[in-house]
Amino acid sequence: MIEQVQLNITYDVVSSEEGLTAQERQVLQLAQKATYKAYAPYSNFMVGAALLLSDGSTHQGTNQENAAYPSGLCAERTLLFGVGSNFPDQQIEILAVTARRRHESHYLSACPCGACRQVMAEYQNRQGKPFTLLMQSEDGKVVRFSTALDLLPFSFSKESL
Repeated sequence: MIEQVQLNITYDVVSSEEGLTAQERQVLQLAQKATYKAYAPYSNFMVGAALLLSDGSTHQGTNQENAAYPSGLCAERTLLFGVGSNFPDQQIEILAVTARRRHESHYLSACPCGACRQVMAEYQNRQGKPFTLLMQSEDGKVVRFSTALDLLPFSFSKESL
């Protein structure tokens, strides 16, 4: 017997940054600014991530490439690991991811890789409550998830051990 199951994921497509809350807009703009600090001399794909913690502080991360590929690290993980190390008792409220090509000012669609999705799921599970995830879209729109788990519905967790 085979049972077919359907998976539904709900997310918002916000037509422009003006449709975001003030806090969401602030975090998205910090992620955009972070792209200018990315170290991506090989791919020229500049990724920025930013987040807002429950104490009101904001933090940024960028992708960090390395000539000894795959020794680099994505913007999302540099940000999450740094914040997790330095602010372990603070909860993530909003996380945003943006990308652009070097020497270009317009933003590309930004979608976290599988490893970053797994790390986001772990941090959300660790804090015991969802956080908003914003992803820049090339056409000026913003994709908004109310939980990072929607990006990885079959995430690996401590219950998997």
